[in-house]
Amino acid sequence: MKRFILTGAPGAGKTSILRHLQERGFDVVDEAATAFITRKRAEGDAEPWTRADFVEQVVALQHRLQTRSVTRAVSTQIYDRSPICTHALAGFLGHPVPEALPAEIDRITREQIYERQVFFVRPIGFCEPTAARRISFEESLEFERIHEQSYRLFGYDLVDVPAGDVADRAALIATTMARFMRRSTTPGERRVVGR
Repeated sequence: MKRFILTGAPGAGKTSILRHLQERGFDVVDEAATAFITRKRAEGDAEPWTRADFVEQVVALQHRLQTRSVTRAVSTQIYDRSPICTHALAGFLGHPVPEALPAEIDRITREQIYERQVFFVRPIGFCEPTAARRISFEESLEFERIHEQSYRLFGYDLVDVPAGDVADRAALIATTMARFMRRSTTPGERRVVGR
């Protein structure tokens, strides 16, 4: 199974792109941090990202989602963020990195869980607040910078998904994934990494 990561600045349009890809038949694994925040807010916790164990809880949920999704009978999955994003999130929020996070990053690296090519969705010029996203556009750009640093630190190759129409962005991702998959399965051909 090939697992691709879709990430980028908050408010850049990731969720819209993922819904479009899902409508085209791709198997999508939703973002753990947003799911955790939504659940905790429903339980009455207005700002769960301020909790001391927030990062650890997100890592645990990401692990469960990833290991559960292995049982799906699909050849390709697209993940809305990954533990590398959680590493960036910890830095952005000023939370300490819990022991579980480097252990999970080591596991996904050692087991080659995700493809090394990561789709990095670029900002669309504004950041619309939601219940789970309460940051300004300027803060989202800082978050984007930290994300980019984290992915490069851990050796991933970023594939830019520029601002544009949702359908065009989804088509770019689908076409690029198909190209990467062809290159990785062609007999006798060395796998090409990056753009």
